[in-house]
Order: sequence, then C-alpha cells, then structure tokens
Amino acid sequence: MENQGNKIINIAIVDDQLLFRQGLASLIADVPGFHLLLEAETGKGILDQLKHASQLPDILLMDMKLTDLNGPELNAILQKEFPAVKVIVVSIYDQERLIYRMIEAGACGYLVKNCDKQELVTAINNTMQTGFYFNYSTMKAMRNAAAHKNQSLRNINHIPIELTEREEEVLKLICREFTNAEVAAQLSISIRTAEGHRNNLLLKTGCKNTAGLVVFAIRNGLFEVDL
Repeated sequence: MENQGNKIINIAIVDDQLLFRQGLASLIADVPGFHLLLEAETGKGILDQLKHASQLPDILLMDMKLTDLNGPELNAILQKEFPAVKVIVVSIYDQERLIYRMIEAGACGYLVKNCDKQELVTAINNTMQTGFYFNYSTMKAMRNAAAHKNQSLRNINHIPIELTEREEEVLKLICREFTNAEVAAQLSISIRTAEGHRNNLLLKTGCKNTAGLVVFAIRNGLFEVDL
C-alpha cells in the first residue's frame, strides 16, 4: 500500500469525529509519499485554514455531515474558492442520490466509511493521476441517474451542445481513466493536443473537472457503465 507516483501528495481532512480523523491521519502517515497538511473538525475550520495556508492540499477528504456545514454546502464553497483542491467524500451515507449529487457538484470521488485502507489509498492515487476515482457504488449511482437522460446532448445548464468525433474519442478514454499522456499515445497526438481536447470538453460541457466529464458522458449515453 503506497503512493504510486514520485510527487508528495498533500492531504487535508475535515471530519467532526475525532477518532475517525485520527485514524485517517495515522493511515496517511503510514503511506510513503502521502503528507497530512491540514485537518479540522468543522467546515468553517477547514475553510479558514485553507484561506491562510501557504500551500493548498492536493486532496481534501471530506465528511458529508459536519456540525456547521453539510457536504453539499461545503463542497459548493470549495469548488468556488479552491477549485484546485480535489474533494473526495468519505461518509457513512451510501444513498445513490447523495453520491450522484456530490459527484455532479464537483467531487472527484465518494467513499463510504466502511471501505478498506487500500481503497482509500487507491482513490487518492487515482484522483491525482486521472482527476477522479469512481468505484462500483459511484458508477452504479451514475448509471441509474442516466436512465433519465435526454435524447440530445446537454450540459449542466441544459443547453444542447455538439462534440466533434475526436472530442468523443477523448471523452471515452477519459472515462476509462486514461491520463493525458495515455490519451495522446492512444490517439497518436501530442500531450498538449490531448490537454487541449480535455480543456475544450470542460468548456463545452460546463463541467468543473474531469470527474464531471465522466458524469456528463454517462448521463448522455456516451459511455456505458459495465457493472
């Protein structure tokens, strides 16, 4: 169980349960390449630390129910004020509507608190490498939500859009967890061109991040979830 890359991954935790927060901190300390940068028990507490931090965390592990702010409220603030911080929800709640709601709102992953240590490490590593981590429960929630998709492609503002054939190819590879370098190699294009296609997809769809692109693809039937 280790960090798969060479870069130090800075992690923040916000959870109002002291024992669970300490357990996460201990786990992070045991993984080479992981570094606990910030921790707080309230939403306002973590926001205050982020505002005054000399360095922002790469990953924020966030509980859904805090004493002051709930998950959707805190996530909305984080997406607006600290979009570079990748949010992974770690919650006791496993309802599909909550999972889909948080992913659609910009979270990069959703774990329930009974997941094992290896899955948490995998979620952090995958999120750093590809921009998201979707496990079986997350994919199932999105597939079921996609059952109500519209006939034409629509972004988050319900505006019909058109994707080029190459953009659809890139989007499908993103859904398969390909990095920019892997997309470039697969399509015989430069990494910069792959990055450009990814950025164009974000602009066209109105998605906040790569995780949002996967939601968009599943919702619009561009990527079939095989469960």
